[in-house]
Amino acid sequence: MKRRTLLATAALGLGLAFGGAAQAQGMDKAKACFVYVGPIGDLGWSYQHHQGALAVKEAYGDKVEIAWQESVPEGADAERVLTQMALSGCNIIFTTSFGYMDATNAVAAKFPDVKFEHATGYKREHPNVAIYNARFYEGRAIQGHIAGKMTKSNKIGYIGSFPIPEVIMGINAYYLHAKKVNPNVELTVVWAYTWFDPAKEADAAKAMIEQGVDVIASHTDSTAPLAEAAKTNGAVIGFGQASDMADYKPSPRVSSIIDNWAPYYVKRVGQVLDGTWESTDTWAGINEGEVEIGEITEAVPADVKAEAEAMRDAIAAGTYHPFTGPINKQDGSAWLADGVTAPDGDLLGMTFYVEGITAEIPQ
Repeated sequence: MKRRTLLATAALGLGLAFGGAAQAQGMDKAKACFVYVGPIGDLGWSYQHHQGALAVKEAYGDKVEIAWQESVPEGADAERVLTQMALSGCNIIFTTSFGYMDATNAVAAKFPDVKFEHATGYKREHPNVAIYNARFYEGRAIQGHIAGKMTKSNKIGYIGSFPIPEVIMGINAYYLHAKKVNPNVELTVVWAYTWFDPAKEADAAKAMIEQGVDVIASHTDSTAPLAEAAKTNGAVIGFGQASDMADYKPSPRVSSIIDNWAPYYVKRVGQVLDGTWESTDTWAGINEGEVEIGEITEAVPADVKAEAEAMRDAIAAGTYHPFTGPINKQDGSAWLADGVTAPDGDLLGMTFYVEGITAEIPQ
């Protein structure tokens, strides 16, 4: 994935300096800005981030102005958009895709009085940059349990966006929990190399279905995989990704992972207003309400639903971790001993599949 020097006038520089002083003491009004990798109508990732932006407006009313730009490519275009936002008076800018990481830090260096928040990355190179993420793998474990129990062909699938740790850990969690309840399960992984491209996502789903896959999870942002599953007259099921995708209930969408960014966005904008914002590294999950498990529909047998909900509750309570050993790496080498849970550092840097997955990770 792709991860101009500006000549500012003296007046602009003075304005930014005063803005920084105001932030340190709190502000009467603020402008919060959002950059999305897809359209806000994708009904997935960008849609859900925009719901969080709207929650900020609802929470603070006239005290906060919100602005956004959708379908911003990762790379040079992102740096241009972020620069324009900073110059337009944004006090805090949320960059909501992994590939914005380098652009976020580059522009943050030029605008030290603007707060930047980057989603799903790991670089926090300046004191005005924060990073935030969600423990999506917790939801993938629950989906894997359902998949392993409900597959009739013993073939389950996963549509990957890009081979980054966030996606790889989701694949691993999905497979491990399917395998636990169905030792005969086989996993097919198809890489779409996009976050949002309904045609490519549909093609990936079609390819899986043609290979006999009857349960599909996806780490891309459109409803296209569910639309393809819906054409099979109940033979293939799947899951909502990032948002509920409720239009496909009760089947093929039998549950979903819902990214609930609203509480985080409301909190962080509030801290800009009251002058308490600090550079932080946040990774929240089911326990904090940032990852929600959408309704498990009647298409799922009652006992499987109860098991999935029990797993959700155990993860929330901290009594179960989806990556608990014994777990080996794909090559058979030991990773986690019996009863040992994966350190966050291992997960955030995950570049390997677990034992039993036969696919290869693209380089």
